[in-house]
Parts: sequence; C-alpha cells; structure tokens
Amino acid sequence: MNKSFKHLDTITALFVAVLLISNVVSTKIVAFGPLTFDGGTILFPLSYIFGDILTEVYGYQRSRKVIWLGFIAALLMSLTFMIVGALPPAIDWANQAAYEQILGQIPRIVIGSLIAYFAGGFSNSFTLAKLKVLTNGRLLWLRTIGSTLVGQVVDTVLFVVIAFAGVEGFPPSLLWTLIVSNYLFKCGVEILFTPITYWITGWLKQQEQEDYYDHTTNFNPFQFRQRSI
Repeated sequence: MNKSFKHLDTITALFVAVLLISNVVSTKIVAFGPLTFDGGTILFPLSYIFGDILTEVYGYQRSRKVIWLGFIAALLMSLTFMIVGALPPAIDWANQAAYEQILGQIPRIVIGSLIAYFAGGFSNSFTLAKLKVLTNGRLLWLRTIGSTLVGQVVDTVLFVVIAFAGVEGFPPSLLWTLIVSNYLFKCGVEILFTPITYWITGWLKQQEQEDYYDHTTNFNPFQFRQRSI
C-alpha cells in the first residue's frame, strides 16, 4: 500500500504557489545592482529548492507528480488570464488596458515559460536523484547545487530564447544579459540557502521516516504509475 506522509501536501502546495506567483510577477523587468532580470526571478529559485527537497526526501517519482501538478496549474492560470482578457469588459470598468498590460498573456511567453519549467524541473530532479545514488547519500550540498546548476541553465536559456529572441526592441545584448543575470541570481540563491536546505531535509527525513534512493526508478517524465510501499 502507498505510504502516507505528514508534510508532502504542504510542500507540494508551497511549490505550486511559488511557481504561480513567480509567473505573474515575471511581467516586470527589474534592475538589481548590476543585474537585470524579470521579477519572478526573485521568488522562482525557491521552486528549485522545494524541488531538491522533494527529490532528496521522497524520491524522483513523487517529485515527478509535483512537477506535473505545477505544470497543469501554470497552464490553467495562463489560459484563465487569456480567456478573462478576451472577454468584453463591463461598461463602467476602465482598467482593461491595465489588465492586458500586466496579465495579458503573450503566447510565446506562455509557451516559453511552460517548456522551460518542464525541462528545467525534470533536469533538476533527475540530476539530484542520480547524484544521490552515485554519492551514496553523501555531500548533499553537491547534489543540491549541482542539480540547480543543470536545471537552471536549461530553464533560463529555454525561457529567455523562446520568449524574447527576435522580439522587436529586444536586442541580443539584452537577451544575453537576461540569461546571465537570471542564471547567476538563481544559482546564488540556491547556494545561499544551502544551510536551510540541509536543515529542512534532515528534519523531514526524521519526521517522515523516509530517505528514498532512486536505484530502480523509471526516470521517464511521462511515466505516471506510482510505486507501492
């Protein structure tokens, strides 16, 4: 029978919330010292930290389910924004232009965001799970940072290129600035949060009595059958 956990639902909810909030605030490009990035970059790295914790404690298969839940939630949010934006506004509601400016969904940005999240999330989880087996559970910092370096480069490059490459008024220099700034900031957050990640994973392993190793896991992201415990 399937094993039940006390905190898996909470982590799943936080993961999805971080993902959705990050997507909404990504509509603003911000300057942070010498770095330039979209607003979602401030919060989005936490989704990778949650992803690391999920895979480290509960294993790739449960992490795979959470990644899919995030993907479906982000898709539903984007479709809802599009539908509501397309509906005619009430006669006395004068904020249609503001709505479209902030929440209007540009198809290539939506597609870029979803593809980047999907590829980056699974790259991160796969890398961490494999490194855990290879290191026999040692060097957690190597697994969390190493998986983030892989997942974030996939996520960042795919999103920026799909969403902005070739857009009028978006020069190649800004494209590369966004990629480098996003990547450095996201990986920096992961490194900075490493002590907290250590504490949370240790606490969860003790609370849940779970420390899964993906020795025989099918890493196909489209494999949905759950293992029995």
